[in-house]
Order: sequence, then C-alpha cells, then structure tokens
Amino acid sequence: MPIPPTTYAEDLELLRASAVAAGIIASGFFRREVKSWNKENASPVSEADILVDRYLANALLQARPTYGWLSEETADNPSRLDCERVFVVDPIDGTRGFLRGEDSWTVCLAVVEDGVAVAGVVYAPMRDELYEATRDGGARLNGKPIQRRRRPGSPPVIPAAGAVHQHLQDAGLNYTRGPYYPSLAYRLVQVATGKLDAVASRRGSQDWDIAAATVILDECGMDVADVCSGFPQFNRRDVRHGALAALADMSLKPLLHAALIEVYGCPADEALTAEPTSTDERI
Repeated sequence: MPIPPTTYAEDLELLRASAVAAGIIASGFFRREVKSWNKENASPVSEADILVDRYLANALLQARPTYGWLSEETADNPSRLDCERVFVVDPIDGTRGFLRGEDSWTVCLAVVEDGVAVAGVVYAPMRDELYEATRDGGARLNGKPIQRRRRPGSPPVIPAAGAVHQHLQDAGLNYTRGPYYPSLAYRLVQVATGKLDAVASRRGSQDWDIAAATVILDECGMDVADVCSGFPQFNRRDVRHGALAALADMSLKPLLHAALIEVYGCPADEALTAEPTSTDERI
C-alpha cells in the first residue's frame, strides 16, 4: 500500500480536533452515574469508553479510510498489520480514575507509521491540558512549546510500584515518591513538563497506553524505553510491552532500569500473556 498523501502535521490536526470532541463526549459522563463492567483481564470499561470509541472510529476512519485501526475498546483486526499508517487509540486512558471522579484521565490518539508513533495527542479535558507532537515537528502543550520546569537541586520525583520503590531505596537513591495519576499517558508526559523526573511502569502496557505519549516525550528529548527491548515499537501482532521507563535525567537510567528488570524481569513474548494488562498500578 502506498504511503498516504497526508503530512504528519495534517494527521495531528485531525487527532487534535477529534480528541477535543471526544473529551466533550466523555466529560458528559464524568462524575455521574455511569454503567461500567470488567473486561476479561479484570480492567474496567464504561459506557463512556464505548461511546467515545465509536465516535473516534467514525471520525478518524472517515477522514483517513486507508489507515488501520487499533483501539483498546475495539476487537483487533489483523488487517492493520498491512497498513502503512495506523490509528492507535485509547478512548479514556485511566478509566479507573474516571470512574472514581479523579480528573487526570485522558483521551490518547496516535498515528503510527512503520512501527513508530509519528503524531500523537494526550488530552486531559478536565485539566484543560492538550499535549501534542509530530515526529521532527516538536511538542506543544496548549499550543505552546513544552518547557520543562524543575526546581534546581530538588530530589527527583518518581512514581512507581511499591516493589520498584524498595529497590530504588535499597540502592541508596535520594528521591521523592511521585504523585500517582491513573492515566499512564498522563504520567509519562509529566516527565516532559518537569512535574515528574521519571516514570516506571509495570510490564503489560499496550500500544494504546503509550504510543501518543512516546512521540511527545521523544520530541522533548526525554528517554523512553522498554527496559528489555529498547525504544517501543508499535502496530506489531502482539501489542503488549515490557516494563517501561521514561526519564529526563540520564543519571537515573541505570538504577531505574535495573530496578524494573529485577521486579518484572525480561520475559519472552509469550510469557507476557500471564501479565495483567491494566496499567493501574498501586504506588
């Protein structure tokens, strides 16, 4: 299939408009009585997730009918593997937080080309924060270049699961436990803003959890990697990933990667089937 004629910037414009509309739809369900249930992997889904997913599938695929589709709330269609570009979508990232009434849930949209995220949007409607980036086009927050802000000399802020914290403490790292945001994508982009210095995520995240945030972090010069296989690759047959680390300070990399490998290991692909796919970790 030939490369689609649209530019990354044009794809980003489509993602941005669609994310804002999706956020409006989802916001209509927020902090109200919402039907919800658990999927086979025990992660929650709500009627809001499904409605937003249907809206996005219609809006995005009508605009780009040659693109593939991969969404958390749509049955996987292997035909995406034959597409040059693919939409990777999480209608509501952080559904548990959404259902609890926490305001950091996000709508995450990405375009992936040849396994790499080339355009991405992470939109937090209740916080009025829209993070976006295109490959080689820079990253922005609410239309302005993302500028990382940190207090000089303050210890690094790192959210992670308890077992990872234990390893970091045993290694003697001086740091502060970071705030927990149920949306993994929202956690990741805070490394770019400076609210967090690193994010450590358990094994089992999937393409839709991280694709949009990955292009944003990469454009901000942040290091993001599967600690066992390197820079994440998307739109493969198996869309699950190993433990993930994103960081702004490269001096943290050896300790953080070692802690994640010690806690979660580096399994063969088939071993990932035993891992829960929820990214709602306990800090």
